[in-house]
Amino acid sequence: MSEKFKAIIVNQTEKDFTREVKSIDRNLLKHGDVLIKVDYSGLNYKDALILKNGARLVKEFPHIPGIDFSGSVIESDNKNYSKGDEVILTGWRVGEIYYGGYSQFAKVNGDFLVNKPKDITTKQSMILGTAGFTALMCSFAVKAKEELLLGEKVNNVLVTGATGGVGSISVMVLSKLGYNVTAVTRKTEHNDYLKSIGAKTILNSSDFEKDPRPLDKGLWDCAVDTVGGKILSNVLSQTKDGGIVAACGNASDIKLNTTVMPFIIRGVKLWGINSVSTPKKRREFVWKEASKLIDFEKLEQSVKTISLEELLSVYPKMLKGETSGRYIIDLNK
Repeated sequence: MSEKFKAIIVNQTEKDFTREVKSIDRNLLKHGDVLIKVDYSGLNYKDALILKNGARLVKEFPHIPGIDFSGSVIESDNKNYSKGDEVILTGWRVGEIYYGGYSQFAKVNGDFLVNKPKDITTKQSMILGTAGFTALMCSFAVKAKEELLLGEKVNNVLVTGATGGVGSISVMVLSKLGYNVTAVTRKTEHNDYLKSIGAKTILNSSDFEKDPRPLDKGLWDCAVDTVGGKILSNVLSQTKDGGIVAACGNASDIKLNTTVMPFIIRGVKLWGINSVSTPKKRREFVWKEASKLIDFEKLEQSVKTISLEELLSVYPKMLKGETSGRYIIDLNK
């Protein structure tokens, strides 16, 4: 490999927080035992926060962000990986306390990696990325009502923030699993797309931004919430007996104003989804299921492939709620 390659470097001084694409030296990669040529990375909400100001997640500067990536092993001192292996990385605080995927090469702990299934490409793995992996985890939490908890059949499932990366993929997966999916969004211009990936009904986010009642009419067997705040509070109060609400985001608010009523009267379960530290065995299962549940041809209609340079102008739009679908970064552009 060339000793020089490009990466996004974020830096913080007493006065300024900066981010720029720079040519860096291989010796800068100081973490891990597996060197990877990165093919693709993704843009997640957490990435956008880190690019803005570090989000109090980055502890040392200068730093290379990017919480997920896919690519091929170039060198390995880890017994589980050899040169040429195609791998996926999501989570484990890579891009936060370890150098991440906004770089043409990355060096990480081999224990953080998963072998890419043969039936998806490295590009497809990042079309999913952290967002898709999280969506699959949320969808399996919904399925757990039937399978693990031996509850009644799940029919009607709600997905909030449905035009976002996690939300849109959740709509697709839950529909594929045979559920009637109601998508919640304020971006009405994407209604046709949501219906094309499986949404039966579409509601406006404003319907869920009222002050929540302790218990409302039970409408949903289960739900996936990607935004938090008042919307999650209302979803909980509208979930039927024994329902599961998989919560994975806080773009609206980190605060949750609710009561114990949904939990002790209806037995609703609030299932927090933390994809960062998911055990490797679970990760391997989820990634192997991906090709069965994802229609990549449809999903690619909402995917924008950008360069590192373009990423610097896109991430502020995500923070303002002006993006939809999934952005992936081609490290060869």
